[in-house]
Amino acid sequence: MPDNKQLLYYKSYKHPTSQEWMVLIHGAGGSSAIWYKQIKEFKASYNLLLIDLRGHGRSANKLSSLWKEEYTFPAVTRDIIQVLDHLHIKQAHFMAVSLGTILVRQLAEMAPERVKSMVLAGAVTRLNVKSRILVSLGNTFKSIIPYMWLYRLFAWVIMPRKRHSESRNLFVREAKRLCQKEFIRWFKLTGEVNPLLRYFKEQDLGIPTLYIMGEEDFMFLKPVKKIVKEHTNAFLQVVRQCGHVVNVEQPQAFNRLTLEFLNGGHQGS
Repeated sequence: MPDNKQLLYYKSYKHPTSQEWMVLIHGAGGSSAIWYKQIKEFKASYNLLLIDLRGHGRSANKLSSLWKEEYTFPAVTRDIIQVLDHLHIKQAHFMAVSLGTILVRQLAEMAPERVKSMVLAGAVTRLNVKSRILVSLGNTFKSIIPYMWLYRLFAWVIMPRKRHSESRNLFVREAKRLCQKEFIRWFKLTGEVNPLLRYFKEQDLGIPTLYIMGEEDFMFLKPVKKIVKEHTNAFLQVVRQCGHVVNVEQPQAFNRLTLEFLNGGHQGS
């Protein structure tokens, strides 16, 4: 088993009596700081584990020599499983936002016995025409244009409205910790997204899953509605006047819906 130096950066909050774990996974360009509006409320009932993905947040300077191979979704997901193994967490509720939702879904595919439930916010279940055009442009210019120009463009397209500015600014601020090479490694993953999501759409694991989406998440809401109709134990809650990063823009609604779901209220709108 790897020692701490070979692990992603993580922070845990232990509950005095609960045996239940909640694992929180951020999106590409972000960090575990994205969950700052959830920690106080969730740690009152659960043990929490917050992880910074490879190249992100406080994992940015850890063992980059081990991550020189081409990134894949299974490889990045195995990083998370290593932390679970290190902490002897056999099963947990998993919460993720944006691209992190793909990693949690990948983990559920690789180790379904470890996933008690999933809460997927701003879930990416398919890339539409607009997002595929963005990805294509990004792939064309990723080695030429400074990555923060591309990241700011992506953040603005995904979160365009004034009330999305807090989420947009948070993601841009955290993305500044990435270097150009790291951004390119992660960006190359976009080539895997649609084939992988098509596979996930066809595979219903039956794990209780709550999708929490903003009604203004124009790029990703529609495909989620379709997948919820096709999968058993999948539920959808749409938060009004809210964009892509629901947990930052509407934390009270997000926290309430999550806790209701985990406490057995498995029903969606």
